[in-house]
Amino acid sequence: MDKRYEVYALADRHFYDTPDRLSAAGPDAAPLYDAARREVPEGWHAGRTGDWLTLTPLDADGAPAPSPAQGWKIHASATRADAERIAATVWDYCVPRRIPFKFVPAPHLLHLRNAKYAGRDTSGKFVTVYPADEEQLHRVLNELGELLAGFEGPYILTDLRWHDGPLYVRYGAFARAYVVDERGSLVLAVRDGEGRLVPDRRAPSFQVPEWVTLPSFLEPHLAARNTTTVGELPYRIEKALHFSNGGGVYAGTDTRDGRRVVLKEGRPHAGLAADGVDAVARLEREKAALERAAGTGVVPEVRDWFALGDHRFLVMDFLEGRTLNSFFAERHPLLTADPDPKAVAGYTAWALRIHRAVEEAVEAVHARGLVFNDLHVFNIMVAPDEESVFLIDFEAAAPAEEMGRQVVAHPGFFAPPDRRGKDVDRYALACLRLALFLPVTTLFVVDRGKAAHLAEVVAEQFPDVPRAFLDEAVAEITRNPAGAARAVGPIQPVEPGDWPYSRDSMVKAILASATPERDDRLFPGDIAQFDDGGGLGLAHGAAGVLYALAETGAGRHEEGERWLLAHTAPPPPGTPLGLYDGLAGVAHVLDRLGHRQRALDLVDAILRERWQRLSSDLHGGLAGLGLVLDGLARTTGERELAERAAEAADLLVGRLAEPVPDSPKRRAGLLRGATGPALFLLRRYEATGEPRLLAAAAEALRRDLARCVVQVRTGGLEVDEGWRTLPYLGDGSAGIGLVLDDFLAHATGDTAEFEQARAGILAAATSRFYAQPGLFQGRAGMILHLSRTTAPGATASRLDGQIAGLGWFAMAYQGQLAFPGHQMMRLSMDLATGTAGCLLALAAALDGEHPAHLPFLPPPPAAPTTRLRDLTES
Repeated sequence: MDKRYEVYALADRHFYDTPDRLSAAGPDAAPLYDAARREVPEGWHAGRTGDWLTLTPLDADGAPAPSPAQGWKIHASATRADAERIAATVWDYCVPRRIPFKFVPAPHLLHLRNAKYAGRDTSGKFVTVYPADEEQLHRVLNELGELLAGFEGPYILTDLRWHDGPLYVRYGAFARAYVVDERGSLVLAVRDGEGRLVPDRRAPSFQVPEWVTLPSFLEPHLAARNTTTVGELPYRIEKALHFSNGGGVYAGTDTRDGRRVVLKEGRPHAGLAADGVDAVARLEREKAALERAAGTGVVPEVRDWFALGDHRFLVMDFLEGRTLNSFFAERHPLLTADPDPKAVAGYTAWALRIHRAVEEAVEAVHARGLVFNDLHVFNIMVAPDEESVFLIDFEAAAPAEEMGRQVVAHPGFFAPPDRRGKDVDRYALACLRLALFLPVTTLFVVDRGKAAHLAEVVAEQFPDVPRAFLDEAVAEITRNPAGAARAVGPIQPVEPGDWPYSRDSMVKAILASATPERDDRLFPGDIAQFDDGGGLGLAHGAAGVLYALAETGAGRHEEGERWLLAHTAPPPPGTPLGLYDGLAGVAHVLDRLGHRQRALDLVDAILRERWQRLSSDLHGGLAGLGLVLDGLARTTGERELAERAAEAADLLVGRLAEPVPDSPKRRAGLLRGATGPALFLLRRYEATGEPRLLAAAAEALRRDLARCVVQVRTGGLEVDEGWRTLPYLGDGSAGIGLVLDDFLAHATGDTAEFEQARAGILAAATSRFYAQPGLFQGRAGMILHLSRTTAPGATASRLDGQIAGLGWFAMAYQGQLAFPGHQMMRLSMDLATGTAGCLLALAAALDGEHPAHLPFLPPPPAAPTTRLRDLTES
């Protein structure tokens, strides 16, 4: 579970959105600090950028006064209690001295920066001050530090603390500049000692760039920072199990008796829960709850409690076993194409026993007068006997008599606001009844009524599950505050396979969601659209949705095209350059929509950058850019574009001739692996006939196939990431399969290794269950692959089953068919994760006359046509 998504689910009940939208104007606007409501001083400019309010002094001509592009900046952290006064103090200090600064203007935005799963690289940063030089830096630290003495705030992990107050310093960029880093991504940059742009490192630890000398007045503070160590503790920390903004969780050994223990850390003023309580207070709650539940046999026993610096540590017994979520990959019977009825029955019996064991554990905790308040599959430990269970992570637990609401919760088990006290745990137990069989209960965050549909799917797929077991779960999940079950109507207005009615319904949902009045995005999608680029791109932005609408026969969306043209004249600074993440993809879509000059302008802007240093991949690198250059060269006849496309191909051939990097972090798959370069080189081969390009494409495919493993249970070939394997279209094996099909249409000689891999990929693409619906990381990608593959055994029934399975995720938006995005906490309309991607996949499978396709991936020459006829007849 990616915890970033929870923050983006706060501002809108249907779609992911930026948390700063909560403080926008309107009757539901969140309150601002008094300083944020002040009139802008004469000779200053104020502007909002994300969750910052920036104040910049102006020169006599009304332009921003000259200031350095980088240097030592000052951050101030703040608690909720102190923030108002800190903001006012910084304003009153900086304005008369004409020192630029910015601050977080609203309490809810400060809370989110310090929340449990906020980014550790930005946590605590409430104010930023930009001194002109080291002399002013020293003066501001002394003077402002004295004014803020006694105020408190979270420790800023990226910075060096000034004395014991809320001020911190780090060296970094003042003005935004960008550079392509060693991974080929466009990142924020500073200039090194030779004037070259290099990445502005923002890891959650204090670092001084090698070309920068630490000012002498900061040296004592660095020495003080390094005095706190774990060396004198009676515990040997052996492994970090988990990190959050509230602190770490570590496995270790008590050196006094050899007992294995878990140490849980709490950082003061950080890791805030919904009630504003910090990690230290929650750790104290956990200690009290565990001591109250001691002896029940279902919780870890407390062993120690101590302070190290400002941090608190709770020491507990290490419990042998694994969390319940880890059993799905190896036990769940729907991870194959044709589940064995005996395996389904065996899993059903085990899951029912586990659920009963969890119920008994919760009852034991309730008997001690406690509510667990955070029951989910990651907080249930299954013992080595795979039958008995323990409950872990009691930081949200509370006395039952308080009748409190949840303040920390997993989205798939998050109780409605009306549930209080023990009813919170009962709701989670009801969700667990469904999650054990279909672990997609995060959909209930969008609509609890989906529970009834999922119960029907469970009953169909697991016939031995007692009907009462499911009905009771649905009744509890959908229960209204008065106690009666809410009326549950149809979750989706049309089945995904009911073409073309499903197409028309999805198109209506997409167009109804459009917000042309906004500058940051046109269609709601994944949280990635709020990175630099303004929601423009092919994967997550407007270009991808407009592409899907045009490719699937939905017609032109002229208002959307006007929006995209307006927001690329010019594009926002820092917009990435690639096919799926940036300008190359936008150029491709605009050209296909008839806006060729704008497409050429964007490509010209790309070629003025150091594009040769981009990564090799399709998503944001040379492969994607090369495909766009090659395509535009053919449609326009411009020689320079053809030369640059050839240069990109030569660069990729050269990189593929080098030894394979020996790195466990090397990516594989269509978007970020070697398969993207294989696609580009294959398309170049089709145009030029150069054998070296076909040979290089084969080498690229072999590199990605070398990162794949065969799943023992299923026989499916999947990309091995070390801690998980992936079958998906974007970063998994199905995307390799797309290009492998095209390669085999041209390959000669012995192709046995590729044919064998293709068979394994087909098995991976025909499982009964996938955890998400999206195109790049879910079931829609399997539909797209099965719609075009030439692999033997890719039957109509396999494709039909995946289309039906997509309906498990179907939701309604304004009465029309829509799909949830990544993490499934909100709906999405984008190509990569949401409704536009599902639309494209269904059109590829069901539109026999004009099957849709991804850019540069039309159906291969030998793609069968009988499947479409079979589907129509079925």
